[in-house]
Order: sequence, then structure tokens, then C-alpha cells
Amino acid sequence: MRTRKVRRLRITKGEKILYTAAVLCAVLSFASSIFCGANIGNLKMNVEKLKYDITQQEKKNESLTMKVNELTSFDKVKDVAKEMGLEYNNDNIVIINK
Repeated sequence: MRTRKVRRLRITKGEKILYTAAVLCAVLSFASSIFCGANIGNLKMNVEKLKYDITQQEKKNESLTMKVNELTSFDKVKDVAKEMGLEYNNDNIVIINK
């Protein structure tokens, strides 16, 4: 009776390097996708916060513009002139447009 020789499957050094490199690339790509996703989420939150801040500032600017227009109206100028004991003379008023 003949004995069978059992062949062992041997992995060469080059194959070990290739397998290790493939596993390393898979792990690094997974980690980088998680890291980049977190950064994108953080940037989106910052953008939304800045949009909110811009909206609030625009509302404040609009309110202040309305207040300036109210204070510079001719009726207000006439009332202030009377309070200070001055005469309101419409011929002396000069309107300056930008």
C-alpha cells in the first residue's frame, strides 16, 4: 500500500504582503469614510448656524433702517425744530440722495 503525501498549501512572502496591504487598504478606506462623513456633518451644522446668524442680522438691519427712516421723516424734523424753539422753513431743507 502506498502512502499519500499530504501537500501543505504554503503562502509565499509576496502573497502575505499583498493580503496585508489589501486588509490595510480596506480598514483605512473605512476609517477615512467615517472621518470624512463626520467632517461633512460638522460643516453642514456650521453652515446652518451661519445662515441663522445672517438671517437674524438682516432682521436687525431692517429694523434699524425703519427706525432711521422714522427719525428722519419731515414730521419728526418739524417736531424737533419746534421743541428746540426753531422755525421750520421748508425752503432751507436740502435733500441729499446718494
